[in-house]
Amino acid sequence: MNDNDQNFYMQLAVEQAEIAGLNDDVPVGAIIVHNNQVIAKAYNRRQIDHNAIAHAEILAIQEACQKLNRWILDDCQLFVTLEPCVMCFGAIVQARIQDVYFGAYDPKTGACGSLSDLRNLKSSSINHHTCFHGGILLEVCSEQIKTFFKKKRLEKSRDNGMEIS
Repeated sequence: MNDNDQNFYMQLAVEQAEIAGLNDDVPVGAIIVHNNQVIAKAYNRRQIDHNAIAHAEILAIQEACQKLNRWILDDCQLFVTLEPCVMCFGAIVQARIQDVYFGAYDPKTGACGSLSDLRNLKSSSINHHTCFHGGILLEVCSEQIKTFFKKKRLEKSRDNGMEIS
């Protein structure tokens, strides 16, 4: 997949992330592509659904499995605006997704090199290995996350009667 395609699909994931932010959730969006067609799109819904596992990646994987009527997604690509966490990494590997393209790195929970690096798990019992590609539209994805948390800190300081510059 060339850079233009990667940027195009990541921009669609960014649009999904915007919806999450509008719903007071961490702005993470995900897109799953099969045969150059978007078959699933999702955004974080933890706040809306009151569900700790309602991450964009999990929801997109569920939608793709339903759409293709199968759980093996080895001919699909996942685009997500933030480096997957351990939970999402596990779901990605279980779904056998071929390639994952992510935007921003996540030093607090990222499982693809930031906090931990599960990409290099090599075991004779694992028969599928997903390729991970980070930094796609890095600045856009990073700014989206930073802006969200800056706004949250400002709201919190206002609630506490303090001012943050």
